[in-house]
Amino acid sequence: MSAGRQVKRVCLAYSGGLDTSVILHWLIHTYGCEVVAYTADIGQEEELAGLPEKAKETGAVDCVIRDVREEFARDFVFPAIRGGAIYEGTYLLGTALARPLIAKHQAEVARETGCDAVAHGATGKGNDQVRFELTFRALSPELHIIAPWREWDIRSRSDCFAYCEKYGIPVTATLEKPYSIDRNMMHVSYEGGVLEDPWRAPDESMFLTTKSPEKAPDVPSEITIGFERGTPVSIDGEALSPAQLLHRLNALAGEHGVGRVDMVENRFVGLKSRGVYETPGGTVLHCAHRAVESITLDREVMHERDRLSPRYAELIYNGFWYSPEMDVVRALMEASQANVTGEARVSLYKGSVRVTGRRSPVSLYNVAQSSFEDAGPEDTYDQADASGFIRLQGVRLPRR
Repeated sequence: MSAGRQVKRVCLAYSGGLDTSVILHWLIHTYGCEVVAYTADIGQEEELAGLPEKAKETGAVDCVIRDVREEFARDFVFPAIRGGAIYEGTYLLGTALARPLIAKHQAEVARETGCDAVAHGATGKGNDQVRFELTFRALSPELHIIAPWREWDIRSRSDCFAYCEKYGIPVTATLEKPYSIDRNMMHVSYEGGVLEDPWRAPDESMFLTTKSPEKAPDVPSEITIGFERGTPVSIDGEALSPAQLLHRLNALAGEHGVGRVDMVENRFVGLKSRGVYETPGGTVLHCAHRAVESITLDREVMHERDRLSPRYAELIYNGFWYSPEMDVVRALMEASQANVTGEARVSLYKGSVRVTGRRSPVSLYNVAQSSFEDAGPEDTYDQADASGFIRLQGVRLPRR
């Protein structure tokens, strides 16, 4: 196959796995270009040592590794928590949040290393191709984009292995792997292979970060999460950086089997896809955040935010992180969080997370007004006023 456009140097999003190892060689072979390999450390817990050597052994002229874990938690995960962003009521967006960050730094690395093109390993059927390329177009439109899975004649993992054998590319993957895994500090996702049958239950041995709820501890754990202006800042009173906090919560919640999701979702490209996810820390944060909001967020502000949350999640899922409409929606989400400061206590037990308490120095909850008991002069709510309120609400109702 011949290249559609002449490029001199390409920055490739590189993991060192089967697909990107093949792509690295293929780019050189097809385009006659130099390749700079780029890897973002987003908490995938993979051994990154030795990756530059592996990339260069496959033909790369350089390999750049960037640690973006704190940025990922602070600027992508936490805004999604503040906005209540959950796609189709179930998916907490772990992969969707990571892609624009990875692509942002890839574009930066491309400029810094003199590349005139960028390449990614996303397939033509998935969402990631959109997320990568919309970011490139928004931040570095001058860079040419190469998407090998939409160009070459390779169609399967078997084809990739055959390519590696033909050209002597060293890989450690095997054909026995029955599904695809994507991991970062927000979640682990599993799709493809045996999981393409939506009736088949996932194998217990598949899960990496959560215990089976049946095998989780028989005694629940209670933890308290502190928030400032909607942002998680502490666990049990200990202040932690965003990445540290998320890492700690993943371990605590994963031990109790919290955060497993099995769903069929609607991809942006129009296909339905079955995905299985582990999001232990993110699940706890969404629950705790909502609890603090319940006593600090004005009712009408909460309802307006909730109307926009599905749209916010959709924009993230579809790859429009750097779009004008996202700027507007995110500004509203951030404005809604000005008073969301306080703590939520949650109980973790055999796959569940349950709120057991919430408190705030700026709480809007008024015990005197809400109590069923006589609170004396502090109670400024006159129950007799409810009669007129109810009559007015009934004016518009038709007589039946």
